[in-house]
Amino acid sequence: MNKYKETIQEMKSYLLLWSTQSFSGLGSAMTSYALVIWSYTQKGSALMTALLMVSSYAPYVLFSIFAGALSDKWNKKAVMLVCDTAAALTTVVMLLLMRAGVLQIWHLYLINGINGLMNTVQQPAAEVAVTRLLPRKYYQRVGSMRYLSSSLNSILTPILATAVLGISGMGAVVVFDLVTFVTAFVTLAFAIRIPEEEETEHKEKILTAAKEGLGYLNKERGILGLIMFLAAVNLVASLYEAAFPAMVLSREGGNEKALGMVNVVIGIATLMGSITASFLKTPKSRVRVICNSLLFSMSTENFLLAFGRTPFVWCVGGFLGWIAIPLMNTNLDAIMRLRVPDSMQGRVYAVRNSLQFFTIPLGYFMGGLLVDRVFEPIMAWQPKESILSVMFGTGKGSGAAFFFFVIAFLGIAVCLYFRKNKHIWELEK
Repeated sequence: MNKYKETIQEMKSYLLLWSTQSFSGLGSAMTSYALVIWSYTQKGSALMTALLMVSSYAPYVLFSIFAGALSDKWNKKAVMLVCDTAAALTTVVMLLLMRAGVLQIWHLYLINGINGLMNTVQQPAAEVAVTRLLPRKYYQRVGSMRYLSSSLNSILTPILATAVLGISGMGAVVVFDLVTFVTAFVTLAFAIRIPEEEETEHKEKILTAAKEGLGYLNKERGILGLIMFLAAVNLVASLYEAAFPAMVLSREGGNEKALGMVNVVIGIATLMGSITASFLKTPKSRVRVICNSLLFSMSTENFLLAFGRTPFVWCVGGFLGWIAIPLMNTNLDAIMRLRVPDSMQGRVYAVRNSLQFFTIPLGYFMGGLLVDRVFEPIMAWQPKESILSVMFGTGKGSGAAFFFFVIAFLGIAVCLYFRKNKHIWELEK
């Protein structure tokens, strides 16, 4: 009992930050979930819906390198508070447009772009803040706790968003989002002190600082290899994310309820994986855990989504695809925090974000475009007795199922290719 009390005392500030930011994340996730359903019901297009995520990630990719340099120069708490406030204001604007009956999908693209820019600046500041709030011995636990909150939000988001939408409408979802923002803002502003380093590098030019982040990764080829591995995985994952709502909402037996059900199961899987990761001892080979977890994920979910015709099979696919991801992320997070010096983390994480996440908007755009313009038309031309129709069904959504079959092999190929990268394995030393 004394040991647990000591742990809680040492992690007190982080636990406050983690719990309130997770609560705020739930509100934001509910809004995003409701808007995905709204946009698809308005247009019926996988591409138009996928562009919501493209607009969020584009500024994140374009400006992350410079944002990291700024993050290292600026006060971490101030950066987080300002970015959260700006994001909340865009949510208020969206609510006003909706209440006036003039909300258009292009408004959401613009709002998501602003939110993406705010997240670009905030994310490296938050990463450094976590490092400064915690002793090194808790770094492994941080990764599992993050996935714990993420999985809980994944479980609660479709349930709460669907319930609130059905009872009180979109306005109530947004109001809940704003309440969670205020809770997180007040806690961070008045209850958490984030240590700041002495101003030794604040006169350094932003471009110089950004180049230092790139230079560090050029020397640390193992870290760079991991980042490029994750970039390739993110490409496959974003192709999947672009096609997933379109398939589940449009296939026979699929609807908003089925989409929510699969998302809940994915949340349960990540919750179980997070709890498991938090109790496991430090593995002998973090790299092996990362490689094996991603290979297992890529080898299961996409095939079940491709061949499944019922929500039950889709749920099984979602469970298998996500159960090992928290274990992967926990070890990836530990490697980054242990290998990258505290004074460089803002810059290195920002460069990592640009390199690791530039494939996400590309994948969303390509996924939506390929489903709408290639795979759905191919399946629409197929006679009912054709091999493709037998394998993937007929009607709208069958093209997305065919697409999942293709990206399953792409995901496996990515994992096997990067598994042979010698620089990644050098991180084991």
